[in-house]
Amino acid sequence: MPSANPAFNNPAFQDQSAVRSYPGGAQAANIGGSSQNAAFAQQAQAASVNAHLEGQFAAPSAGAVETDRMTVEDTVWKTVGLFGILVVTAVVGWFWSMSTVTATSPTPTMIPWIVGLAGGFILAMVISFSKTVRPPLIFAYAALEGLFIGSISAFFEIIWPGIVLQATLGTLSVVGVTLALFASGKIRASKRATKIWMIAMIGYLVFSLINVGMMMFGAFPADSGGAFGMLSNVQVFGIPLGLIIGVFVVIMAAYSLVQDFDFIQQGVRNRAPRKYGWLGGFGIMVTVVWLYIEILRIIAIARSN
Repeated sequence: MPSANPAFNNPAFQDQSAVRSYPGGAQAANIGGSSQNAAFAQQAQAASVNAHLEGQFAAPSAGAVETDRMTVEDTVWKTVGLFGILVVTAVVGWFWSMSTVTATSPTPTMIPWIVGLAGGFILAMVISFSKTVRPPLIFAYAALEGLFIGSISAFFEIIWPGIVLQATLGTLSVVGVTLALFASGKIRASKRATKIWMIAMIGYLVFSLINVGMMMFGAFPADSGGAFGMLSNVQVFGIPLGLIIGVFVVIMAAYSLVQDFDFIQQGVRNRAPRKYGWLGGFGIMVTVVWLYIEILRIIAIARSN
């Protein structure tokens, strides 16, 4: 029977019983001898096979749920869900921090900042080194990172109004451009580039530890202009060191995103289990949070000087 939807007029959606047990088929086989009946039987069998094949081609392709395999689309939705959790808890962290701000005491509370940073770091280590994928831990990580992002954003916004919007737009721009270049095939992760990235990352971590140590021992004034240690106090040709290093750090974060995208594609090619999509989303979230914090600091240093 024809359907109002043309897609259901495909033979795959029609009753196959008439084809499989056509009238007189058994009689023709028994009485047979007739070449006409034999040809009719062959035609009926071919029609049944063709209808089955057409039905397979017309049916929608199996997705991540049906195959229980990792796909790019499923990973994208998982990543969006994780960022949804982050945004919600970031709002909580923002208002929690701002709840202590008054006319006489304009300093936001750092409790959600500390809780989010410490808890997120611990969970990140557990997730990264765990042999199994644990989605609940990844959800908790996204929630704690949201508290941290919301609280630190509130702190920066009090000192430099409008900086959160600037940092958000900057982060989205870098992520968007990196994703577009990766999708177009213009940029890919390579062994040589990854080695350079690793060396630069180790150097940056060592510099950061030295900078924090000098700040703890009072090497720099504790006002807003010196809040970032050497990054804001040391200048090269009149340009704060933080702006120069910040540009390279943003490039490093962008390449880290490229690596994340490349790993996700590899997971899909390897037909990894679907649950590994959560791990892909976790990796992207770690990189994007890092990128946002770095851009936030670059803008703060630029506006301080």
